[in-house]
Amino acid sequence: MDRFSAILLTTLICVVAGGQFVQVITRYVLQVPVMGLEETMLYPTLWLYILGAVNASRENTHIRANVLEIFLTTEKAHKILAIIGEILSLIVGLWLITWVWDFTRWSWRVWRESPTLYFPLFWGDVAFITGMVLMMIFTAYHLLRHLRDLFSGAANG
Repeated sequence: MDRFSAILLTTLICVVAGGQFVQVITRYVLQVPVMGLEETMLYPTLWLYILGAVNASRENTHIRANVLEIFLTTEKAHKILAIIGEILSLIVGLWLITWVWDFTRWSWRVWRESPTLYFPLFWGDVAFITGMVLMMIFTAYHLLRHLRDLFSGAANG
């Protein structure tokens, strides 16, 4: 899983960087912009952004403002705070999934197309539901891991 996500994210970032490089060279050096390149770059850029968030969720490396940890002195208190945070993340995430699911159904029904190349935008829109579901799966996994650590005595202190 780690290797697959590393290869996928690396490929996506290379495609996005390559597309931007081509855009800069053709537009500013050759004075001949490539029509539709922005639309083409929409898909890898969107998937890179969403899958990057999924990767942070998988690795449990999201940016956090853990101000309360300053006042907590025991490892058990830190675990309880982490459990509360994961539960709140699950509640908000599951609520957002309902919105994203409605958006995905709407996107399927309307079947919007990009203005220049007429690419179906659904394949970019589906990144949102895919990302949210995967992030909630990893959040639930981390919640279970924190609960296991708390109740196994690994966090006592």
